[in-house]
Amino acid sequence: MHDNQVNQLIGHLFRHEAGKMAAVLTRLLGFQSLDLAEDIVQDTLLKATSTWKIKGIPENPSAWLYTVAKRKAIDAIRRHKLQAQHYESIHEALRSEWTLSPALNSLFLQDEIEDSQLRMMFACCHPSIPYESQIALTLKTLCGLSIQEIANSFLTSQEVIVKRLYRAREKIRDERISLEAPLPAAMSGRLDAVLHTLYLLFNEGYNSSHPDQLIRHDLCEEAIRLCILLTRNAFTDRAATRALLALLCFQASREDARLNNDGSIVLLRDQDRSKWNAALIERGKYFLERSADDGGISVYHIEAAIAGCHARANAFDQTDWKLISELYAILSEMKPGPIVSLNLAIATGYSETPTAGLDALRKIRGLEDHYLYHAAMGDFHARNGNEPEAQRCYDKAVQLTASHAEKNLLAMKQTDLLSAASQ
Repeated sequence: MHDNQVNQLIGHLFRHEAGKMAAVLTRLLGFQSLDLAEDIVQDTLLKATSTWKIKGIPENPSAWLYTVAKRKAIDAIRRHKLQAQHYESIHEALRSEWTLSPALNSLFLQDEIEDSQLRMMFACCHPSIPYESQIALTLKTLCGLSIQEIANSFLTSQEVIVKRLYRAREKIRDERISLEAPLPAAMSGRLDAVLHTLYLLFNEGYNSSHPDQLIRHDLCEEAIRLCILLTRNAFTDRAATRALLALLCFQASREDARLNNDGSIVLLRDQDRSKWNAALIERGKYFLERSADDGGISVYHIEAAIAGCHARANAFDQTDWKLISELYAILSEMKPGPIVSLNLAIATGYSETPTAGLDALRKIRGLEDHYLYHAAMGDFHARNGNEPEAQRCYDKAVQLTASHAEKNLLAMKQTDLLSAASQ
């Protein structure tokens, strides 16, 4: 197998398995040994890269990774004598060389892996750690996002994220935070951060900051998978959890229609809605209905309702933009911020007039360096017939995005404007 095929598989496995391995290893070694657990994961993936290029890819690559990770964990335990830090339930088993390997094997069973992931998510969201550092730590450690990707999610710089991660790790060391699930009474406080993390993970997959990948299906799938785990746990199966899962299902249902075969973007108005995943839309409706069982409305309820409006429309012109505008207005009260204001302005432009959309856009502060803001301005100017101003806005948007697909889309819009002006 060619080296690039091995590299692609390693990248895929990193995104799917690295978080799981880190969670199990951290449960084994102790939360204070998070850095060591991450080092073992990295060493395992490096060993896979070098070995598979020579010997070929094994029949079960994931099982190969877990086997190597277990061996490296045993070596680390023996080398660093970490028994005192081990998770209580396996403390006795790890005292003996005879029981060491079976104890590790039990932790790598699928049910234990899932349990370890839940523990890891809630440990990363410990209240002693600053809220935004909690989310950054989970995205980096459990979800495998890069520093740049996390920075994009927060609309901030890499330096800020590095500082947040440092503060989080410092808290873990100084306060000796353990990898324990919180008591039910404390669950809701941490659940908010966990759900926010999965929301950001899905968004990075749905509209990736990677220059060559507009959609990263693996990240969307991982966010949905982890959210499903939360709905299967009695303490985390809350209304907000179900509402978030509904939102993710609605959004993921459109993935196959968002790109042409050549990788170019298909705008919502031009998408072939027969390609929308009907099964995912039905799952979205199911979880949105179930999210009303416990009472209380979260931001995920509102966003899921908005996504549901799009899912129910048989055509772009049949979209209930008035209802979407009303829902975004509610969301802007619950979750004020420039991105919500941007979406409200766009919805206003469709429910009322392009001029009303432009007026709403001009009132937004904080998105001067965001390409979507200038692209939206360009769209409304184009609809108003102001070709020079639309071209200027599209030029600005092209300068601000790193995505090749987005650049090509903006260039296409500019070409269409020139064609329309010359006729």
